[in-house]
Amino acid sequence: MAPIRKKSKAGKKTEELRDSLWPDLDKTLLWDSHSEEGYTPVPRTMPIIIKMIDDLTKGTPAGNTYFELWCRARAEMYVSLGAAGSLATHSGYSGQRAVRQWQDRIDLLVELGFIRIKGGSAGKYSHAVVLNPHKTMRRLREAGHQGISTEKYDALVERANEIGSTDFKVQPTAPLTATPAATT
Repeated sequence: MAPIRKKSKAGKKTEELRDSLWPDLDKTLLWDSHSEEGYTPVPRTMPIIIKMIDDLTKGTPAGNTYFELWCRARAEMYVSLGAAGSLATHSGYSGQRAVRQWQDRIDLLVELGFIRIKGGSAGKYSHAVVLNPHKTMRRLREAGHQGISTEKYDALVERANEIGSTDFKVQPTAPLTATPAATT
């Protein structure tokens, strides 16, 4: 069981609002991330990240594959890829080509820099590390990748700033110092 955290002031206010809007709500129908097993932190920007990954992998959408990896990763952001059939199914692929379709999406995520993989006893697709999607999107944008629309990138940056992420903040550069003139 996850440790019980003290509710924030904002959390208490939100709970009070919810209770006033739905006074008869059976609270056992709600997902309680503080007491339920199977909870993982997800960036509030994940919906647009998934869509942007699908745009980047046009014709072979890989957003759900990335999200499945994210949901399996723990704090270390490591995922064992040994159960390829299960990973493929949970990513939304079925049929005889499910694992192959999943592997194709994994290759695209590696190529774009959203994940890194290493081989092992399960073959080429044995281990993965899931990288920060904000930093990957920023890198792709700065490299001029054509698959990232200005509209969606700006929406991602705006939402990231709303939630307090610093991944898109411009880092201040050190001021240039004048080189003293040579004296003769």
